[in-house]
Amino acid sequence: DSPEIKEEVLRKDDRFLTLLKDVYVESRDPPVRVKDGGGEHLPSKQEEKRLTKLGHLEGLDVKKVPKGKISLVEALTLLNNHKLQPQIWTAEKIAAEYSLELKEVNSLLEFFIPFAVQEFPKESKKAITSHKPKKLT
Repeated sequence: DSPEIKEEVLRKDDRFLTLLKDVYVESRDPPVRVKDGGGEHLPSKQEEKRLTKLGHLEGLDVKKVPKGKISLVEALTLLNNHKLQPQIWTAEKIAAEYSLELKEVNSLLEFFIPFAVQEFPKESKKAITSHKPKKLT
């Protein structure tokens, strides 16, 4: 705020200007190195794909999946088919139908079971008697 400091800042010093003129700066960018990502984004070989077998649920899922894999809708469909008709939808038939390994299909059928919704008839429902709420004092 003082005028002496402002004057000192704005004053040109010839000695410093001549020294500044002698300064030479040379700048170079470091050489560009291509990062080796190991080809993680580019497939090394073309994956073989198959069309999905979705039936009436076609709009809910992907259209193509790699061979040896299944989509979520297909997994739910084949699990439900196996649950409803295990003598027809055997592990061998599922493996052949969806291009999967038999060992993986057996694991899938063993460890994943679709839910079953059960409704109880109205006459067998027990009424739940409600108690009067206690008043807090």
